[in-house]
Amino acid sequence: MSATPPLFLSFKHNSTRGGTEVIKCKAAVAWESNKPLVIEEIEVAPPEANEIRVKIVTTGLCHTDLYQLYDNKHPDALPTVLGHEGAGIVESVGPGVTEFQPGDKVIPLPISQCGECRFCKSGKHLKHLLFTVTRFTCRGKKVYQFMGTSTFSEYTVVHKNDLAKIDAAAPLDKVFLFGCAVSTGYGAAINSAQVTPGSTCAVFGLGAVGLAAVMGCRNAGAKKIFAVDINPDKFDRAKALGATDTINPKDYDKPVSQVLADLTNGGVDFSIECTGNVEVMRSAFEACVKGWGVSVVVGYTDLHDFASRPAQLISGRTWKGSLWGGYRPKDGVADLGKALLAKRLNLEEFISHKMTLNEVNDAIELMKKGQCIRTLMAVCPE
Repeated sequence: MSATPPLFLSFKHNSTRGGTEVIKCKAAVAWESNKPLVIEEIEVAPPEANEIRVKIVTTGLCHTDLYQLYDNKHPDALPTVLGHEGAGIVESVGPGVTEFQPGDKVIPLPISQCGECRFCKSGKHLKHLLFTVTRFTCRGKKVYQFMGTSTFSEYTVVHKNDLAKIDAAAPLDKVFLFGCAVSTGYGAAINSAQVTPGSTCAVFGLGAVGLAAVMGCRNAGAKKIFAVDINPDKFDRAKALGATDTINPKDYDKPVSQVLADLTNGGVDFSIECTGNVEVMRSAFEACVKGWGVSVVVGYTDLHDFASRPAQLISGRTWKGSLWGGYRPKDGVADLGKALLAKRLNLEEFISHKMTLNEVNDAIELMKKGQCIRTLMAVCPE
């Protein structure tokens, strides 16, 4: 891994702008669980009705991608192209698409927004609906599209409900974070917890999602923000994004929930868990003050149950979850874009490494070892 890798892959594409031909391009394919990804030439079919073919310019690596690769309970979903946090440019559109035009800057969405279903019409939250077909083939085999996005490919095809337009002035080497990390963490603070001015908050886990939650707490006006992680190397970034205090649970001989209770006269007003560890979920919940404390579970896992004692809830605390920051995805991307252009979001702090897609396995190793926040991977030039 070079210190200054070339910005973009040098692969050539076989494509037409009309969107009627198959594109041959490079992608990182997961053929088997627990094995490195393989850079392959794949075929990307033209978009069909209500679909858009997108040239991916930038992508990030998320723990959810690793979860699929290493803790996957569904090996029949392989081979697949991972990646669900990316940004790109519309290459072509299929019949029935009027919202997007070739050349638009866009963010693929792992959550759908159709505007017609019960969830969309509720104005509250969205169901996790995904593009269930694939337009990828490789070596004569069907290759699945992970979360309907598959941003570890130079080109991908998504449903019109799973794509958001971003301002033409938005830098794609930053706004790819809107596809997952920033929307999920920032929205957890703003929308799900509904952090209030002058409040006290604690964020557990300082990966990209947790750091976005810290930034959300700051922008919501929290007076005190505790950043909690067992890796002190992450504390400087947390402070840059708004944390007022940092806590390493390993530095104490009592539960971190008790540490926070002692420091805040009974517990924090809001806690946001961003680790996917069920024990941390409980600690975050029990760190909240009795009577009105709100704890939000953001970190994903489907491997273990989580629990606390009923008395912890009966005392008046609220324990809730947050999917994609509680945003309506298309609307959320628009809101985040406005916040970025208004200089309310500092996205530079999230990008710890810059690589290319052909270095994706190096990026995976960094994340497995906890040595990165977000790795920006360049895929195609704009």
